[in-house]
Amino acid sequence: MHFFDFDNNLLKEKLSGERFSVSYNIRGTEAECREIAQEICVEQSIEFPPDQVPQGEILDQIVGRIERFEFITDGLYQAEISYAVETVSGEFTQLLNVIFGNFSIKPSVQVVDIKLSPSLLEMFSGPQFGIAGLREIVNVDDRPLLFTALKPMGLSSSNFGRLIGVFAENGIDIIKDDHGLTNQSFAPFRERVKICGEAIQNANAKTGGSSIYVPNITAPPSQLRERALLAKEHGAGGLLVAPGLVGFDAMRDLADGEINLPIFAHPAFSGSMAVNPQGFTLQMLYGLITRLAGADATIFPGNGGRFTFTKEECIGIAETGKKEMGSIKPIFPCPAGGMNFAKIPQMLADYGKDVIFLIGGGLFSHSRDLVANCRYFSERVQELSGQ
Repeated sequence: MHFFDFDNNLLKEKLSGERFSVSYNIRGTEAECREIAQEICVEQSIEFPPDQVPQGEILDQIVGRIERFEFITDGLYQAEISYAVETVSGEFTQLLNVIFGNFSIKPSVQVVDIKLSPSLLEMFSGPQFGIAGLREIVNVDDRPLLFTALKPMGLSSSNFGRLIGVFAENGIDIIKDDHGLTNQSFAPFRERVKICGEAIQNANAKTGGSSIYVPNITAPPSQLRERALLAKEHGAGGLLVAPGLVGFDAMRDLADGEINLPIFAHPAFSGSMAVNPQGFTLQMLYGLITRLAGADATIFPGNGGRFTFTKEECIGIAETGKKEMGSIKPIFPCPAGGMNFAKIPQMLADYGKDVIFLIGGGLFSHSRDLVANCRYFSERVQELSGQ
């Protein structure tokens, strides 16, 4: 049988006609950008010589389709390209592959928007808890949540446990492992989560509060779920995961009823996907994709800290994480990376009350009295929130 001698009707029966779309910013002349847009249509769908594509449903529906092409500014154009939902096959990994698989290797192209169709929105459950669920866990209704990290690397598990007590007894809602803490000899994972889990329970029993400990479970794939379950067993109230290291779908796999803990996504190792004119925009990576991957809160570098994100980019991440997406819950933004008490008023103005203020090193450096620093953090946020 000749290669192109196939029954078009067999394929047609399996296609719904439903499509989702991705918008790409492309750099170059208009002619160059139009040509690149056509390349994206083929490369991100069938990866096959265009002049060899058979007539029928493959050409009409499977191949990506340019829905819009427009001028943005000199040397920059935007193409919106749609794809058949069936190309995703119900898998998050394949969704990412269709959005920006092979073309992520090519220069001058950036994913700036993703519009999922109704069936795709239903297919991906997203976060288990979201903003409302996380507020319920820490029993905070109407102010930003207070977040800090166990630092510095090199402390023993028992010292981290002591820090947990200070933080939780003095107003901090969420205490996470620093993202570099994994299974080091000075604070092994199993020992650390046991000690810190006991410390958070003791602190809450003392204060009547609902603070949570969030261990970092970022690990090789074979150990990821094991560490999550061990953390839950020892009283963890959430999980810290770096999807740039373990994979977005691996993180999504943890957002299930068996583990049933909120997930905090850390941006480690993901920067090269988004901090240049290629890859994804910050809003797409840290707002939309992280949300689809099951995170209940997305940690990202806040404006004015140690990193270079602009105020507009940070607000865009927060808005993307909260925008209407069918039944997918909105998630908390967590601006971090050099945040300090002086930035609290501006952050509250920028993000509103549905935000988590992550202050790590700044909580230690405000003064030499860590207890007083924690209380000041709590009192300042309550004051500015009108409580």
